[in-house]
Amino acid sequence: MEINRDKLWTREFVMLTVCNLLLFLNLQMIISPLPAYVKDHFHASDLTVSLFTTLFALSAIASRLFSAKALEKGKRNTILFTGLILITLATFGYLWSGTVAMLLLMRILFGIGFGMGSTTLPTMASGVIPNRRLGEGLGYFGLSTSVALSLGPVIGSTLLGQSGFTTLVYATLATSLLIFPLIYPITKKVQPPVIPPKELSAAPQKTGFNKKLILPSILNMLMSITYGGLLSFLILFGKEVHLANASLFFLFNVISVIIVRPISGKLYDRKGHIVLLIPAALFLMTGLILLSYSTSTISLAVAALFYGVGFGTAQPTIQTWMIQSVTPQQQGMANSMYFNSLDLGVAIGALSLGQIASHSSYAVMYRYSSIFLVLFIVLYAVYMVKGFKRDSHLVQSRQ
Repeated sequence: MEINRDKLWTREFVMLTVCNLLLFLNLQMIISPLPAYVKDHFHASDLTVSLFTTLFALSAIASRLFSAKALEKGKRNTILFTGLILITLATFGYLWSGTVAMLLLMRILFGIGFGMGSTTLPTMASGVIPNRRLGEGLGYFGLSTSVALSLGPVIGSTLLGQSGFTTLVYATLATSLLIFPLIYPITKKVQPPVIPPKELSAAPQKTGFNKKLILPSILNMLMSITYGGLLSFLILFGKEVHLANASLFFLFNVISVIIVRPISGKLYDRKGHIVLLIPAALFLMTGLILLSYSTSTISLAVAALFYGVGFGTAQPTIQTWMIQSVTPQQQGMANSMYFNSLDLGVAIGALSLGQIASHSSYAVMYRYSSIFLVLFIVLYAVYMVKGFKRDSHLVQSRQ
């Protein structure tokens, strides 16, 4: 079946978006409440708690390095279904993990599988989106990630608090199992781009590392460091300032993400990343600073709305920028680097910000985390100035 290249909302695109939502929902329903569960159930230290985020992220990063190369060789279905099976087994394994060590092992196994799945699905999606609507399409596709990032922690925390860890695990297990019947028909209809052997030998540079991905990867990592602080410590921050419903931050966050995603995607297609990234970073900074002073649900909601606008703008902008910087055969590598930089940022945030919190408070920690966004703005501004100077020299040389 041939995909209609002029239409965005095809059945294939919708199903891929739904599967991506379920994949990230499985992750987020566990990743946020798990630190609080480990700390309460096993009386673990802040360092041990941070390892649950860090080891997952590092294993996902290592997995994506392998997955990107395999995708370039056309082994998409093998990577996709191996990843989904590992995710399902690791999720089920939580039920049999009676020690911190076993839980950490399951997180590593989950990270390997998640790295495979989270690289393959967006690569498939970018293959069915019309090129002229890539920013808009990835904005909608990425909205599924943002919705999961925002709703998952709320659902997970609620299930853990009201029904216990076992119910939470069964709920996340259901989300992973549901992906299989939804994604299998799509794999038959969406064919992966494969580089012919002659092209591989004649032009190896097309499958090599692309330097254009370095800056957006760094920017994505800096932004994700702040998100790592939210995933790992927001519930603990709520306990510190006596906010029992601190996880509602993610719910309020998704409201602004849903509103801004379609707007930012269309704006990217018209203007590019130049008009989006610095305002997004400023919104993220404002959200973090407001959060650090939050003492009520209203102030928490305002902080979340600001952070959501920034996150919902920056995330799809960076991902689309990276995908458009490479050839179709390198889209797997671009998606791999995008999610690797995200997970690396989350891992760094969990470790570094956790150390700051252990020597001060979670509120102070969120204020310090905004410094990473200052660095974000500085690096991007330097890049834009250099680009402007380079363009000016080219114009002068042509005159």
